Amino acid sequence: MDNRRLIIAVVACIVIILGWQGLAQYMGWLPEPTPPQPAAEQTAPAPVPTQPAPAAIVPQVKFVPSEGREVRVDTPLYTAVFHSGGGVLQSFTLKHYKANLLPDSPDLNMVTPAAATVAPMGLLINGQPSWNMGQWSFDGSDITLKDGDAKLTFQGELNGIRILREITFHASTYLMDEKVTLTPAAGSVARMSYNLGSTNFSSENQYDVMSMAWNLKGSLDRDTDVEDLTKEGVMANGDIYWAGTMSNYFLSAVIPEKGQNTVFKGRITEGGVWRTAVELSDVALTAGQPTTLSTSWWLGPKSRDLLAAAPNDLKSSIDMGIFSFVAVPLLKLLTLFESFMGNWGLAIILLTILIKIVFWPLSRKSFKSMEQMKKLQPMMKQLQEKHKGDKEALSREMMQLYKTYGVNPMGGCLPILIQLPVFVALYQALLNCIELRHASFITYLPGTDLLWLADLSVKDPFYITPLIMGATMFLQQWLSPAMGDPQQRKIMLIMPVVFTVMFINFPSGLVLYWLCNNILSILQQSWTLHRTK
Repeated sequence: MDNRRLIIAVVACIVIILGWQGLAQYMGWLPEPTPPQPAAEQTAPAPVPTQPAPAAIVPQVKFVPSEGREVRVDTPLYTAVFHSGGGVLQSFTLKHYKANLLPDSPDLNMVTPAAATVAPMGLLINGQPSWNMGQWSFDGSDITLKDGDAKLTFQGELNGIRILREITFHASTYLMDEKVTLTPAAGSVARMSYNLGSTNFSSENQYDVMSMAWNLKGSLDRDTDVEDLTKEGVMANGDIYWAGTMSNYFLSAVIPEKGQNTVFKGRITEGGVWRTAVELSDVALTAGQPTTLSTSWWLGPKSRDLLAAAPNDLKSSIDMGIFSFVAVPLLKLLTLFESFMGNWGLAIILLTILIKIVFWPLSRKSFKSMEQMKKLQPMMKQLQEKHKGDKEALSREMMQLYKTYGVNPMGGCLPILIQLPVFVALYQALLNCIELRHASFITYLPGTDLLWLADLSVKDPFYITPLIMGATMFLQQWLSPAMGDPQQRKIMLIMPVVFTVMFINFPSGLVLYWLCNNILSILQQSWTLHRTK
């Protein structure tokens, strides 16, 4: 009986449990069953510290080249024409500078058809010219830039290396900034070269010559030897700030980033093209990862203000010599005078008058000293006759004579020597002043239609000003007190001839300065002699 009751109780419990589970599930009283988790998630390991994500790898999508075409960039300062096959220059025309003085002269083109054959602004990778050995695409359009900045983008591929060229143009300067991004399919160490080329854009005279130029760690170097540059070329390596070709008035240069190991090479190639290249050595490239290199380009005039704002000491291309600390202020004064006189010739005359006024006391002292020496001439001759064979005694007596009469034998020369650095500085300032190129003083020879002093940066075509300058020097020598014996006086009278020959091909702006200086000296000398008498 007891066993039967136990069995009934167990069966009843099982029925109740099974029935309740079904009823509860049917009525929704139980939560939804959670799906089983994968074994890996059920036994998750302890959390690991987060690591920085690796550099993004650019997928190597198949490159699709496009047909090459001309791309035109028009700014207020220049018009540049590129070829989309490599982003190389075909022409670079300056809007504010003419090729010559002829009425129908075209604007100066910094990249002539001959220069375009060497692909200026082209890139060489591992010695291979990307513009004709690579494939390129371009989907942009021509640019007309009134103000601000604009950018061209060229894409290419060479030997498994993707190339992205982004060139930025600025409306207010001749500087062009570029970023080159290289993305290789396989890791390697590459050599990147920036290429430039130009024909001779100097005035082709002995005072304005074309040269290879480069700045190595802040030091400017130049090479003007055409024969040497044609045969062997020039090379420099180290931290090249900038390198290219230049004349007194224009510059074509590539400007790599500072602090890199670079090599500059330059030579004159067939057809008289001045070709230069700046190479970056050991550029490390990682497979699938972009490497970006920055550089800048300058093609244009050597404008002092614009070059001062350019990077990498580009202003050093204006070489004022050892007296630049004098030349720069003189050039600023000259520019100021021209700004309100409107004529560079008149500005030079006014600057000459100002310099003469500043040195008036020294010049007056020089003339007075020469006049005093003239008065001592009879006594000096007596001493020379008295001590013919005894130079030591003659020297002693002469010094005593100078001391007795308070005369300084160097008094006539010293003021002139002090003024010499100013003349040299002004010479350099006028020689490197871009504003004097094609600047007119007296455009036509009076009474004719012949161009005369229409360009102060070149010689007087009729040699009128150098001959007048020589005549004023002769007059100045004739008015000067006689020094020494008659033979010495004759030698001094030869000096005007020597100076005339020297100045015959000088830029007319420099001759104008020296001529005005001579005329003012004659007036000052005449006045001083009159006062002395």
